[in-house]
Amino acid sequence: MTRWRPLPDALPREARHLVEQLRTLKDRTGLSLADLARRTAYSKSSWQRYLSGAKQPPRGAVQALCRMAGAEQARLLALWDLADQTWPHGAVAAGPAEPMTDEPPAGAEYRRWRAAALVSFGVIVVLLAGLLWVLPVGSG
Repeated sequence: MTRWRPLPDALPREARHLVEQLRTLKDRTGLSLADLARRTAYSKSSWQRYLSGAKQPPRGAVQALCRMAGAEQARLLALWDLADQTWPHGAVAAGPAEPMTDEPPAGAEYRRWRAAALVSFGVIVVLLAGLLWVLPVGSG
C-alpha cells in the first residue's frame, strides 16, 4: 500500500473525498504510477498530480482507474461531478511545481491506431493506382 502525502489544505471537501477514493482504487490495483501510465492514456506525472490533489483528474482518468481496479464507475463519477463544482480552477499548492505536460485524452490510443490504419490504407491505394497506371494494357 502506498504511503500518501497529506492533501493540500486548500482542497475543498468534495475534491478531497474524490482524491481519497482514487488513492484507494490505485492501491487496490497494486500498480505503480508508471504501470498505471502504461495501461492508461495518462502519464505518470499526470497520475501523480491527480492523486496528490494538485490537479483535478479528467473524467476519463477516473473511468480508466475504475476499470483497472474493477470498481463501479457510477459512484466515482458522481463524486467527480460533485468535486468538479468545487475544484479550485487555479493551482493548488501541493509541493514542488512540476512541468505541465499535454496529456492525451481518453481513447487517444484508439485514435492513434485508427489514424495509422487510415494512412496505411491510403498508401496501399496510391501504390495500387500507380501499378495499374504503369502496367501495360493487354493488346489484343
